[in-house]
Amino acid sequence: MQRIFCRKPQFLLATIMLATVSAGTSAWSQTTKRPPSDPAHNVDPFIGVDWGGNTFVGAAIPYGMVKVGPDMESIDGRHSSFGYSSSGYILGFSHLHLSGASGKYGNILVAPVTGPLNITDTRTPRTDEVAQVGYYSAELTRYKVKAEITSSRRVGFHRYTFPASAQTHIVLNVASALNLGTGGEAQHFLGAEVHVLSDHEVQGVARFAGGWNRGGEYRVYYAMVLDTPASSVQTWTGPQLSSEKNAAVVANTSIGASFNFVTRRNQVIQAKVGISFISAEQARQNIQSEIPAWNFDAVHAQSRALWNKELSKLSMTGETASQRRQLYTAMYHVMLMPTDRTGENPDWNSSEPYYDDYYCIWDTFRTSSPLLTLISPDRQRDIIRSLIDIYRHTGYMPDARSGNDNGRTQGGSNANVVIADAFVKGLKGIDYDTAIAAMQHDAEVPPADPQKEGRGGLKDYNQKGYITLADERSGSRTMEYSYDDFAIAELACHLGKTNDAALYSSRTHNFEHLWDKDMTVEGFHGFLRPRNPDGSWAAPYLVVRGTWPDFFYEGDIWTYSLYAPQDMRRLIEMAGGIEAFVQRLDWTFLRGHFDVTNEPGFLMPVLYNYALRPDHSAEVVHMLLEKAFSDTRAGIPGNDDSGAMSSWLIFSTLGIFPVAGQDVYLISTPSLPDASLSLGNGKKLRIIAKNFDSQGLNRFVQSATLNGVDLPNAWFHHAQIKDGATLVLTMGSIPSLTWGRSVPPPSMSDPGFQLCSSPVDSSAH
Repeated sequence: MQRIFCRKPQFLLATIMLATVSAGTSAWSQTTKRPPSDPAHNVDPFIGVDWGGNTFVGAAIPYGMVKVGPDMESIDGRHSSFGYSSSGYILGFSHLHLSGASGKYGNILVAPVTGPLNITDTRTPRTDEVAQVGYYSAELTRYKVKAEITSSRRVGFHRYTFPASAQTHIVLNVASALNLGTGGEAQHFLGAEVHVLSDHEVQGVARFAGGWNRGGEYRVYYAMVLDTPASSVQTWTGPQLSSEKNAAVVANTSIGASFNFVTRRNQVIQAKVGISFISAEQARQNIQSEIPAWNFDAVHAQSRALWNKELSKLSMTGETASQRRQLYTAMYHVMLMPTDRTGENPDWNSSEPYYDDYYCIWDTFRTSSPLLTLISPDRQRDIIRSLIDIYRHTGYMPDARSGNDNGRTQGGSNANVVIADAFVKGLKGIDYDTAIAAMQHDAEVPPADPQKEGRGGLKDYNQKGYITLADERSGSRTMEYSYDDFAIAELACHLGKTNDAALYSSRTHNFEHLWDKDMTVEGFHGFLRPRNPDGSWAAPYLVVRGTWPDFFYEGDIWTYSLYAPQDMRRLIEMAGGIEAFVQRLDWTFLRGHFDVTNEPGFLMPVLYNYALRPDHSAEVVHMLLEKAFSDTRAGIPGNDDSGAMSSWLIFSTLGIFPVAGQDVYLISTPSLPDASLSLGNGKKLRIIAKNFDSQGLNRFVQSATLNGVDLPNAWFHHAQIKDGATLVLTMGSIPSLTWGRSVPPPSMSDPGFQLCSSPVDSSAH
């Protein structure tokens, strides 16, 4: 059975879905030509739905709270843990989903039905399936109904075209949810209420808990209004339909309502479902404020316009049709999460923005956050303000959060890196004084539940300089905490907190305490190794991919032993020098030790730049793009993880890659002849590849200029592009013997290295 959490299995899933929907289409497969101002036309929401990509299919606006889409089960009855399935049956359309992750939500399910109503079985095959930005439709063949859905930020809009039938129903299942069960990562239904207000209105609340983040109770308030009065309305609790207008149940008892009609051929009935985490009345107000009229097409058009505004931040020339679909779909995936729940926080009142569904920062801090800092600085500012406000009211910034509750923390306190990344790139409008307090709280205060929030193993880490086998994930945590401490030191330095900067700088090399220079694997010397609680070496940890109780979390010695972006110069020295380091990286990629399906290795393909071999970075990045990504339903090599994989694809295709938490970008190889990113201030970063060839033969940079000035190094600073820039890369078919071969990207061990040039006034940010 597929594992239910925000990570991904490797290329194999336990069950391979071989059947596909015969008539499935998407926006890009239609033949109508669209103007250049309609990049949404290139988005294919089906990319990544198979092989563990778990991408959302349905209707949502950018960062929308409501993601209304089909919930499905396989042909042999296994429910999808993220909603969609390329084969099988539609159970109905629920209003809350994740993207690139699974095991949470699937709340407030609506299903159109014809014929005798069996409240325990509303499933139906489908055909003629269409998915576009902000829109989904399918023919539900069991009921001969055309279902269409679109949405605003907090409202799902349904349009159903029915056949002539004396028994037509629009069914509301309030107890339904994804991944219900008794397992540790299952969701639990706690109870619900249904209140029928009229022949076309119902409202209430459903209560759930659990899911991958093992969160506490979350309450989903709903209000549903139809444009057509029903001939009758029934409710149910348990297996029996009733004429009662009010119903309530506790855990593990089904509950819902059915609006019943007699329909003529092609009769359209529409429904709006408002969602709130505050109250049912707030859900009704959301309908009135966001979708007051009954114009389905206008709502869809508004959603598409919002997406076009966001997607137009990427522009390309000379790309293939496949690249166009992949990259605009990747942009779409990045902007589905986290979700903007400003005004919908049930736990505290605040004037700050409120975002939920950080699922998970452990995945997104490396690429998604730096991308938003570049192209959507105002959005990233609000996301960070939300993180800081969560700290104010819960005690910790989350590493993951869903259902308005923190949890779970997979590795380090990676919001530290997100904040440092924003500061060094000049993001303004953030309370950095409170931010540094939150970061230091992570670094100094052990949490009551280290899987929920904060840093586990903190006492040993701070006292001994490493985490022992007395705590789980001691290897990966030690590596990540070392970099988190670099982020704290960096911000403290900029804020003029000299003593704090010195303290956390002293911890940035704690990873060295787990480095066994004599440990030899496959001919290479020096790897991370576990230590027992008494400090002695434990047996080497050689598991390919660990999980919660293991030494490494979702990685191995090949990946984590080379993770020290704060000081790659020192790590290269520890690994035997430049030549040995390059050979080791080559071995990692060529012998199958690199896991493209998982985030811990995101930086590895461009680590060659630190060893002055950008030609090897070019080879590996080109290979990974060619091998692991496509514009098919299996086009993402693992969980998209809230757009983490998609943002890796965007950066890698452009030929630059951020070192998250630093103002540095590494250059690999561009896979487009000409591409631009809007920088949020009316400026653009344009990347031009001279001598580009579509076969990828000219993949090696021969020389580079940035804003017309020679760029001899295979990296550059954010300050060099923040006001707009043109990066011109002259390409060739063999590696240059000079470009990128002189000065590596910055490391703490560099002679004269400084955390910051001079302190700045935090209020200026």
